[in-house]
Amino acid sequence: MSRKPTARRRVAVLGGNRIPFARSGTAYAEVSNQEMLTAALDGLAARFGLEGEQVGEVVAGAVLKHSRDYNLVRESVLGSHLAAETPGIDLQQACGTGLQAAIHVADKIALGIVESGIGGGADTTSDAPVAVGDKLRRKLMKVNAARDTRGRLTALAQIRPTDIGLDVPRNGEPRTQLSMGEHAALTALEWRIGREEQDELAAASHQHLAAAYDAGLLDDQVTPFRGLERDSNLRPEATVESLAGLKPVFGKGEGATMTAGNSTPLTDGASAVLLGSEAWAAERGLEPLAFLVDHETAAVDFVHGNEGLLMAPAYAVPRMLARQGLTLQDFDFYEVHEAFASQVLATLKAWDDVVFCQERLGLDSVLGEIDRSRLNVHGSSLAAGHPFAATGGRILNVAANLLAQKGSGRVLISICAAGGQGVTAILER
Repeated sequence: MSRKPTARRRVAVLGGNRIPFARSGTAYAEVSNQEMLTAALDGLAARFGLEGEQVGEVVAGAVLKHSRDYNLVRESVLGSHLAAETPGIDLQQACGTGLQAAIHVADKIALGIVESGIGGGADTTSDAPVAVGDKLRRKLMKVNAARDTRGRLTALAQIRPTDIGLDVPRNGEPRTQLSMGEHAALTALEWRIGREEQDELAAASHQHLAAAYDAGLLDDQVTPFRGLERDSNLRPEATVESLAGLKPVFGKGEGATMTAGNSTPLTDGASAVLLGSEAWAAERGLEPLAFLVDHETAAVDFVHGNEGLLMAPAYAVPRMLARQGLTLQDFDFYEVHEAFASQVLATLKAWDDVVFCQERLGLDSVLGEIDRSRLNVHGSSLAAGHPFAATGGRILNVAANLLAQKGSGRVLISICAAGGQGVTAILER
């Protein structure tokens, strides 16, 4: 039996909230993902008068989770000022988690399944889960399954010193055993991304974020938490000259150009974004900041396909542009996640490369250059930090506010993610 297609409704981005991001092991060293996500949700509820209100659903996630956090989002909702009847859904796609969560909500709104929802995420590397090794875990499970003290003692006696080991989360790819930074260093070499241009991008990120804070442009986006009012990684005084003194931390020999200054640090934080139908927003007197009009997710074969780990957005964006009948230059702002300065620059360079666009993307011509003055105008991850699942919500909210401040226009969002993935979206106003 055939079904009539459901007409898609416009999806409004109504605003967002996050806590200041903190360098790992500092202000949030003893704070859990649940506490951070709850704080982000409470700040959002207070800002939009949602205390005690039920929204369609909250979709969020964390990349690094303890076993106790199997129902992280629902527990965060229950601990927040939102109505307890609000469903909570856990979702995870590495660094793309926050944006993918918002997309999940947006698609349900577009299809008329829900009228409103919240997308976001939280991550902490300070409170990262540490598990015992497989040998010890299996024997401890037998101890736990024993029915009496004698059985437990017998099971414990089977444990040997060689069984003891820890399984610590790693910022690396299981199939290549290379860290994300090591993969990015290979891409930087392939695309001949220089040290100075990376430091220029990093310095600009710090300066732009500091200027946005100073101008009060983030006052309705960030809620103070645990003594922080601004991101602790932010260095307003950063310059190309000061960054030039740092030693490379990824890559080898003279070709090593990636430093702690032009790469994102391990970070703790949480973010949340409110989305709704136009009717739901109007009923509550909320003016849409922007509308989420399209999105695209892509993946590349970084294991056997000779493509860079973080290059998937370079593939996702042209597919989305073709669907919308747009060019790469048809945007007022570009919000590109700064996992590494070299990765941003490699992506931009690829879009303007004839061989890449024709042979890898299958295009007739290059996508071309962008106006760099429109790139990450309020700073991005190099300055703010990158709590994996929280970054998408931060970027989405910044992008929507940029359009609201301008009054009209279009924003391209691009986020690379571990596993050779990328999540992209288009906002309009």
